Amino acid sequence: QVTMWESGGGSVQSGGSLRLSCVVSGMNFKWASLAWFRQAPREQELVAAIAPDGAPTSYGDFVQGRFTIVRDNAKNTHYLQMNDLKPEDTAMYYCAAEPATRVLTLASEYRYWGQGTQVAVSS
Repeated sequence: QVTMWESGGGSVQSGGSLRLSCVVSGMNFKWASLAWFRQAPREQELVAAIAPDGAPTSYGDFVQGRFTIVRDNAKNTHYLQMNDLKPEDTAMYYCAAEPATRVLTLASEYRYWGQGTQVAVSS
């Protein structure tokens, strides 16, 4: 059984930073594509994704160099470092994982999801 646990969300002011963490158990972590999505008004949108071997990575267009996704295979954990947060980044953020041989960027490609963590950015 795959379980995923997220942490690190919270409230910050515009320009602030947060680091989200996602611990994954029950799958061969080093052979999984990992990602973060956020719930937009009409759909889940990709924030960042990382391939099983750490490269390549893929980011949503809105990221514009502000966020970084990394993975620690020894800890079965991946992280999303978010800097220069803006009010429009306010959303529920979800981590996702799927066994794969390449980076996956579509929400429909992921079967395993965390419970979500709220990020709120005030101006």
